Amino acid sequence: MVTFLPARPGRLADVPSFDRGIGGAESNVLCALAAAGHTTRWVSRVGADGFGDHLVAAVARYGVDTSAVGRDPHRPTGVYFRTADDRDCDTHEVVYYRAGSAASAMARGSVDEGALASGRVLHLTGITPALSADCLDLVRHLCARRADRAPLVSFDVNHRPGLWRNRSGAGADVLLGLARGADLVFVGEDEAAAAWGITGGPEALRAALPEPATLVVKQGGRGATLFRHGE
Repeated sequence: MVTFLPARPGRLADVPSFDRGIGGAESNVLCALAAAGHTTRWVSRVGADGFGDHLVAAVARYGVDTSAVGRDPHRPTGVYFRTADDRDCDTHEVVYYRAGSAASAMARGSVDEGALASGRVLHLTGITPALSADCLDLVRHLCARRADRAPLVSFDVNHRPGLWRNRSGAGADVLLGLARGADLVFVGEDEAAAAWGITGGPEALRAALPEPATLVVKQGGRGATLFRHGE
């Protein structure tokens, strides 16, 4: 999606102008991995509009293969606005305009599942299932435990309450179920406390998520704790 970043600090109501950037939890990961020399492919959908053109070109410049990104002639590219404040600050504001976007229409059969299955690792986040019921069905399908387990499924919880606000059902419970079906899970201590009420530190999170072979608990400025199998 396209990100609009404020030209100066302040409330969204007071900021007079914004700079355009690129955003998206999954594409950000791919851009970083491509910059580090890994082979990556982005599978998604954007609108057949100028913002979609910008996103595909900008992500491709990082070295990411964008050939599996679909263009939707009927739905726009998603956008969001945020303040310049740190995300952990009480004054930080984020406003999403993703309902009815091209990405929200992703579903089984509308994305290139061959491309999704072609890599060694398939990276998903908790943002995509929040976009629509079809997106949730797609992510559940991709996270379902299989005997062959190819590719390995990586899942970043990325709990964003604002995206679940207009959806029926409990987003936090949905994300917990998806995390339990993945091989590699990333979750922050802060979001685990907000979403699931788990406050006992990394060990408590591991007890709540014993299924993933690898669990990474993000702890902000204190770093992260890695659990791999029994270690």
